[in-house]
Amino acid sequence: MVRLTVDLIAKNSNVKPRKEETIAQCLKKITHINFSDKNIDAIEDLSLCKNLSVLYLYDNRISQVNNLNYATNLTHLYLQNNCIPCIENLRSLKKLEKLYLGGNYIAVIEGLEGLEELRELHVESQKLPLGEKLLFDPRTLRSLAKSLSILNISNNNIDDIRDLEMLENLNHLIAVDNQLLYVKVGVKKI
Repeated sequence: MVRLTVDLIAKNSNVKPRKEETIAQCLKKITHINFSDKNIDAIEDLSLCKNLSVLYLYDNRISQVNNLNYATNLTHLYLQNNCIPCIENLRSLKKLEKLYLGGNYIAVIEGLEGLEELRELHVESQKLPLGEKLLFDPRTLRSLAKSLSILNISNNNIDDIRDLEMLENLNHLIAVDNQLLYVKVGVKKI
């Protein structure tokens, strides 16, 4: 079991405090953390990393997204190819712009209410039970209606995308390798 902790970050990153600086002071300055493909299975309290804006945790074994409520400056979160079954505990990430969750076990896109800065959502290739398809919670779609401009829902057995019509600013939809039979292309009148 490998847990992402501030101690692990301090030991395995380029965090080198100056002579007059403590590790805690140094951790407060960190803006990017990359612990992809490190067998991480849990995220511990990283609240010392107050200025964190980009977090790379893809290709790990994380099954629950937690302890990120401190990360109010986070703009990019990379969690693809983990073991995440549902989207949760992200509502405090008010500055989040890009969220990568492809290759997990998510069956319903939900729990993103209040993320008014989210412009990109990547949820491609979820590992769903045979015959299941990726679903969208209407509350989440309404919440993302004005901000979301890029959505990747490829390879999720989706057969209908009419629910996505409420996404007013969506200008790039990636939906290859689904079960779409009919796609209506609309033109917005000005």
